[in-house]
Amino acid sequence: MRIHRSVSVVFLGLALTALARAVGTPEEIVAESKKANAFFDRVFEERVNRHPEFATTLGYKVNNVKWEDISDEARTAELALRLSQLAELKRTIRFDRLDAQTQLSYRLWVYDVEMETEGFRWRFHDYPVNPMFGEHTGVPSLLMNLHAVSSLDDARAYVARLRGIRARLQAVIDGLEERRKLGIVAPRFVFPLVIETCRTQISGAPFDGSDRPSALLADFTRKVGALSAGGANRQDATSLADIARKLDGPTGITTAQREELIAQARAALMESVKPAYEALIAELQSLEKVATDDDGAWKLPDGDAFYRYAVRQVTTTGLTPEEIHEIGLRDVARIHREMDAIREKVGFKGDLAAFFRFMREDPRFFYPNTPEGKQAFLAESTRIIDTMRSRLDELFVIKPRAQIEVRAVEPFREQESGGAFYQPASLDGSRPGRFYVNLYDMNAVPKYEMEALAYHEGIPGHHMQIAIAQELKGLPRFRQISENYTAYVEGWALYCELVPKQMGFYADPYSDFGRLSMELWRSARLVVDTGIHAKRWTRAQTIEWLTKNTPSSEREIVTSVNRYIVWPGQATGYKIGMIRIQELRALAERELGAKFDLRQFHDLLLKNGALPLDILEEQVRDWIAEKKA
Repeated sequence: MRIHRSVSVVFLGLALTALARAVGTPEEIVAESKKANAFFDRVFEERVNRHPEFATTLGYKVNNVKWEDISDEARTAELALRLSQLAELKRTIRFDRLDAQTQLSYRLWVYDVEMETEGFRWRFHDYPVNPMFGEHTGVPSLLMNLHAVSSLDDARAYVARLRGIRARLQAVIDGLEERRKLGIVAPRFVFPLVIETCRTQISGAPFDGSDRPSALLADFTRKVGALSAGGANRQDATSLADIARKLDGPTGITTAQREELIAQARAALMESVKPAYEALIAELQSLEKVATDDDGAWKLPDGDAFYRYAVRQVTTTGLTPEEIHEIGLRDVARIHREMDAIREKVGFKGDLAAFFRFMREDPRFFYPNTPEGKQAFLAESTRIIDTMRSRLDELFVIKPRAQIEVRAVEPFREQESGGAFYQPASLDGSRPGRFYVNLYDMNAVPKYEMEALAYHEGIPGHHMQIAIAQELKGLPRFRQISENYTAYVEGWALYCELVPKQMGFYADPYSDFGRLSMELWRSARLVVDTGIHAKRWTRAQTIEWLTKNTPSSEREIVTSVNRYIVWPGQATGYKIGMIRIQELRALAERELGAKFDLRQFHDLLLKNGALPLDILEEQVRDWIAEKKA
């Protein structure tokens, strides 16, 4: 299945430019490359200093008393600055005097700015509060999962951010109002979900006087306690009294300081966080009254053009929504045939639809929906990752230092979160990579999908790719942390679900069915994402199609359809990226024959960080030519 199509005329020009060899003396090439990399590092550090939430995500304690300025004025100023930097790059750096790696950095940096510039037109074509990744959960999640507290200053910064939540969420409300004026309002189904989650954020102490702490108060109290030797970060504390008892022991701060910090946090929660969420809830209730049941991007101003941009930005190809839809339908049919072969292999009497119901409903395939069942799921996922880790020498030369841990999605966001996701390690290594899995409903996470899920999110998937990129030497920082190219990032992870089968994993046919089930899901995404946004499928129609064509649970289907509706185009990147990587591997195997080395091929795919698919293909073709020379 060939899917090659260049992303844009602008990008093609950059690709062709890169074919030229560097000109000049070796000294001139070294000097110009050093100058260019200094530029990339400078503008990256400036970006970190401008964007406090981005800095926290990376593990930097830069401006960690502040929140992001998300106003349209700030976004407009940011684009103007980026364009000014682009002009500076073109004015001061000679592309033809850069070494090959720095030429690649130049091209990627220009590509990013070009896509940002094109995307600026569509900056209001999103739903900032939605069931998948909205600001209403993103703000507390950043504090709880990423804002480290290892000093008194860090604790004070946390309190400062609590105080700043009122202004931060008011900016969200302002953005929602800007969108309302443009006729951009989320579909009706979104509002009950996000309103309920907002209410969850302001439940528990000190909001309602109960002894059960709110998520933010519990998190802050644990982190302040961690400044002592008492180990207050333990997750088994269920009440304020439990947490207080865990704070005994030698302390890096005085008892009076600790009590004062907690008192300040309580005050900030009541004076800033509570009114912030109450105002946001009121805004959402107002928007709900004007919302409709129209779901697709087509309903937005110039929605068809926006969706074509979204698909191109995600896939880094020129494939149209119609072409992607057809690719999805063909691949769904292929995977159904492979699943039917497994049905016959295990001796199931009935057709594929009946087999889907069996896999969806038989209790043998699910852990109990209890704390013990959830812990067993996490332990088994960790074991799967550890087993694969012991075989990495068969797949890679380069391996990351960063560790990975498996965590359940926290209760405050599990009801509306997706099934699983990966959070990168901090750049300094103080925070490991984290594979989060949503265990709210254990019937949505069958045992037979555990292997493929662990390979996708953990090793050799997201963790290997992202951690290796972060640790690459000699690359500018922006390339080490880039996740701009969904088709590459998710295509790699989906490809990594298949690779273990070629190593002898998925020995249990039901587990192999789980692998196919997850691949089927990504192929089905091509159908339903384009169906919703280009063919005007309704939400109910999409849910019905997925129920008929996949073995996934009702909860997973509904949650996922909600995601595809509020995030147009994103779901198309996975399978398109996987197909291209499979094509490139087949090309290399065919061209190199006995000279093909899988470990070297995988290192080649990862050693430059994330890339648009066209540039990835260029890298593979150059490697093939070098090996054949």
